[in-house]
Amino acid sequence: MKISVTDKQNTGITLQFAHAIGATVRGRFIDIPASKGGGYITGFSWGNNELRMMLRNYYLKEEILIERTNELVEGQDDVVFMLSGIFPPTLETEKQLQPEQPNVFICMHAISSVITMPSNTFFRSITIAVSREYLRGTFGNITHPIVDSILNSKDNFAYETGISPEMVKTASEILQPVSESLESHYCKLKCEELLCCIFAQLIQRETLPTSNMHIEDIKSIYAIKLRLQSALSESPNIALLAKEAGMSEPKLRKLFKQTFGKGVFEYFQSARIQEAARLLKDKHLTVSEVGYQLGFTNLSHFSRVFEQHIGIKPKKYSVISGS
Repeated sequence: MKISVTDKQNTGITLQFAHAIGATVRGRFIDIPASKGGGYITGFSWGNNELRMMLRNYYLKEEILIERTNELVEGQDDVVFMLSGIFPPTLETEKQLQPEQPNVFICMHAISSVITMPSNTFFRSITIAVSREYLRGTFGNITHPIVDSILNSKDNFAYETGISPEMVKTASEILQPVSESLESHYCKLKCEELLCCIFAQLIQRETLPTSNMHIEDIKSIYAIKLRLQSALSESPNIALLAKEAGMSEPKLRKLFKQTFGKGVFEYFQSARIQEAARLLKDKHLTVSEVGYQLGFTNLSHFSRVFEQHIGIKPKKYSVISGS
């Protein structure tokens, strides 16, 4: 199913999406119809739309492609923080669905994008849209190239970081029932807490100068990320990736590390071990099955790399996660 929506005058796309799929609006909740899936979307807005938060907690039976066009009001320069896969599954039915990949994606609101919502995927995420003026008032005292880019850059940018345990804890607290009279204020505090967690992670990165990124650069870098994730048993070939992206190898290395905070091979190895942990925990495969499936020809090497990333050896992790 393909939906075209236009985000203008700070109204967002949620109501247009709801109308297109026949969802029911219940106060600040939008309920996904049973014919399309299940769950809900909800959100808050504070001030003159200077800080907004949307929670997605639903799944879809069919793939939906959203083509979004942004028509900005004069002077609008919101930054969007998309925290995907931040809520853990709570029901057995949810565990049968594919989860979103946990990460935080940060970009300018002005970037028009195409959002794919795969079928049989449970979306449990938070999206925060915040004005730069608001961000500068809160985080303007931080001296770091990435923070300066987010607060002041006149060019497009894209940054991605991981979901920390602190973020998961804060997000779960948002879902806890609170007195209706305190709900909005409570959620605003939690929203700001999430922003603090995100910036705390970003300032841990090396203080390297940032480079401007065009839309095509962002698309190319994310195409490379997808390529790495879809071939976790094959070590990345930087020269081939650069050729496919239409970039020089130095540019590819720089923009990839700028976006993800890790070099190409470091990112690949981390993703490979995270997948190994998932296969051991959720699929109950043996250590040798997981190691060979992910391209490790030496199981002792696999065990060492796994322990470096996870903190314990894969055999022990398999026993603990299966108990």
